[in-house]
Amino acid sequence: MRLTGVSSESVWTGLSVSTTLPNPSTRPGLRLPGRVTLTAGGEDVPVRHVRLGLVAQVEPEDPEAPRRLVQYHHVPVAGRFVVPAGRRRAVDFAFPLPWETPVTTFGGVPLMSLRTGLRTEVSVDPDLDQGAMVPVFVHPLPTQQHVLAALDTLGFVMRQAGLQHGRLPAVEQTLPFHERLGYWVAPLYAGPMTELEVIFVTNAAGLEVLLWLDRRLSLAGVTHQSISRFRVWHAGAERRDWVATVDGWLRHAINRHAAAAAHSDWSATIRESAHVSRPPDEPVAPGFGLQGTAGGTGGISSGNGGGI
Repeated sequence: MRLTGVSSESVWTGLSVSTTLPNPSTRPGLRLPGRVTLTAGGEDVPVRHVRLGLVAQVEPEDPEAPRRLVQYHHVPVAGRFVVPAGRRRAVDFAFPLPWETPVTTFGGVPLMSLRTGLRTEVSVDPDLDQGAMVPVFVHPLPTQQHVLAALDTLGFVMRQAGLQHGRLPAVEQTLPFHERLGYWVAPLYAGPMTELEVIFVTNAAGLEVLLWLDRRLSLAGVTHQSISRFRVWHAGAERRDWVATVDGWLRHAINRHAAAAAHSDWSATIRESAHVSRPPDEPVAPGFGLQGTAGGTGGISSGNGGGI
């Protein structure tokens, strides 16, 4: 996917607003550069502030309720100023993406119906305009990409992707939702589980991967679920055998899943475990809480100067 830039424009009485992203392809933890351009009509226009926000469609906790548009991260980029009549004012920005920003693109292809956009909010006395949204294409971090590629190599086929409102048990989150990627189970692992969901929770230090296994017994009309958690650091990701790593995670999760099922009454249960995985010779950092702020700047490219 090669994108040279995207923009949106919103016009109302006395002022037009245009938001441009030179490269809308990015990754969690990066800064997304762009420019908001405000143009006044025949009169001076006083502006209170300009803010940017990331917006996505999120599934509610109630399965019967419709999806809703959620602005999950916003940043002010300019305070009070006046755009003189007939003149233009440009506001450059480098918008920081949270580490938990959901991935919407993998291998240059959109992940199902997942979409996210950057919305410009301009407050003008006495009105407020939220403007049009600019699409943003969030590619996986290297650690996330390695896990997704390993699942593909092992024979898993993605069947659905979505954002689920709510908090995960015993997991530190900064956003009010989490991303779920559902897979058809690969033949090698079929039997002990019939469905697999993968959840990523990312911070500056590393990646927490939750494997949600589900075995449905259609004849008995019951289901058994379990969650296994694995952590891996961003540092040293390129030195890891990711197919072997993910296969090991899956086998560990399946063993736990089977053991829990043998001691349960086959009602719907959720159990958890934590397993830390890290590159050889790398010391375990104290804790796994959020560290630092958004890292590098700019979009990501394919190495030839253009966007992905």
